[in-house]
Amino acid sequence: MSANVQRRDVIKAGAGATLASLVGGAIGRAHAEGLVSATGAFDDNTVAQIARRLANGPYKGPDQTLPKALSNLNFDQFRSIAYRPDRALWTGDNLGFDVEFYPRGFLYKPRIEIYEVQNGQAAAVPYSPDLFTYADPSLRVDDNLGFAGLRLRAPINTPGVIEEFCVFLGASYFRAVGKDQIYGLSARGFADGTGDPKGEEFALFRAFWLEKPQPGVQSVVIHALLDSPSLTGAFRFTIRPGESTVFDVLSTLFPRTKIEQSGIAPLTGMFYFDGNDRNHIDDWRPAAHDSEALQMWTGADQQLYRPLRNPLDLQFSTFSDTSPRGFGLMQRRRSFHDYEDLSLHYEKRPSLWIEPIGDWGSGWVDLVEIPTPNEVNDNIVAFWRPKEPLQAGKEYSFTYRMYWGWDAPFPTPLARIGATRVGAVVDDKTARFFAIDFVGAPFEHLPKDTHFHVSPQASAGTIRNVVVEPNPEINGWRTTFEFVPGDAKVADLSCALETDAGPVSEQWLYRWTP
Repeated sequence: MSANVQRRDVIKAGAGATLASLVGGAIGRAHAEGLVSATGAFDDNTVAQIARRLANGPYKGPDQTLPKALSNLNFDQFRSIAYRPDRALWTGDNLGFDVEFYPRGFLYKPRIEIYEVQNGQAAAVPYSPDLFTYADPSLRVDDNLGFAGLRLRAPINTPGVIEEFCVFLGASYFRAVGKDQIYGLSARGFADGTGDPKGEEFALFRAFWLEKPQPGVQSVVIHALLDSPSLTGAFRFTIRPGESTVFDVLSTLFPRTKIEQSGIAPLTGMFYFDGNDRNHIDDWRPAAHDSEALQMWTGADQQLYRPLRNPLDLQFSTFSDTSPRGFGLMQRRRSFHDYEDLSLHYEKRPSLWIEPIGDWGSGWVDLVEIPTPNEVNDNIVAFWRPKEPLQAGKEYSFTYRMYWGWDAPFPTPLARIGATRVGAVVDDKTARFFAIDFVGAPFEHLPKDTHFHVSPQASAGTIRNVVVEPNPEINGWRTTFEFVPGDAKVADLSCALETDAGPVSEQWLYRWTP
């Protein structure tokens, strides 16, 4: 079992059966559930046809029953059941990729059907308990249990050395890394009701089809069937590992019911504290988070940057847009000294940028910030919410590209937010002090005597004592100001660095709460 399955992943045939009987059972069950045809024929329309058919009937989830020995595994027991690398799918085929699989147990009880596709034919990946090693022999069960998920491996860091770079495991969660990175935030296939007091529905990737790549091809294709009480979906992921690992995603959704709070391309991560928000945190490190901000590039060509918070009460922020050009949860600061953590290395966690392909119409980028008392819980969710609810019986397609890497994939001529720091104001306990650093391209070519200024805005309260000054330590500029909330319980702040000719930075946004 990969050491990269961390505790934070909590989100969120009889004895002696032969291999032939295990495979036969899987094929028979797949036929019964309509996941493969009688002939095994498979093409790019197959999963959409299955999803469309399932959407016309009531939801029936996959089997979650497990033998007693596995029904109540804890995290350490689950991790102790390790897949054997020498049994990986495609190992020894010199394809540049192979695939390992996860056992069922712990939080991952549903049986996920997994197929290999070759030459237009789909066949179940055979399960056997011999695919795993067991630190505790009592956890070995000879039943045909099937798999809980999968992980992809490729020589992403060192030529010729196969390493894990992508995982699909749990509900519709998946995660990936770029070169020299470690796992951090996750993505999901779909979100429904995130942040709603009534509760959230978690869709499940209940089946995967893995196309065997041709030799020399630098990408791998995975098809996934999404299912939940409210909708089904067909996904096609074309995955290219590299400096940034890129997913091309084709998705089609088939609602069973009307969905008011749909989330397209949802991202999920953790923000515990940083210099802008550590009021209720007593910790020796400067910061701890997977992502430090939500970044957006709007259809009107605005570049927005919203530092994240760990609030005392759940916060739901919406950013209206039409035809968005991109959004993502970003980790910009990349120095070890930004975090000082020798084991968790937050400076190596990927940013994840979503680039919509085609016109997504009108809607909102939604940001949900959930209070967390520690860094174990994923408490940040961001996604695109279409303006119109998804209607039962209709079909909706969304195509997008995902970049798991070190930064946003596009260069910008604007100055960027280097850091946001918030603290007390001396002699005034009612006010908060803000310091915002700007770094980047404009300072490389603008004259030294350029007049920079900032005009911060607040939806409530007042702003005073605005100062703009050079910060030679970062070859950039810093603005400081004091915010006095008065009787306000929440306030949205904004500013941009400007010259006499207009803004030269992305727009900084901030949600203040007591």
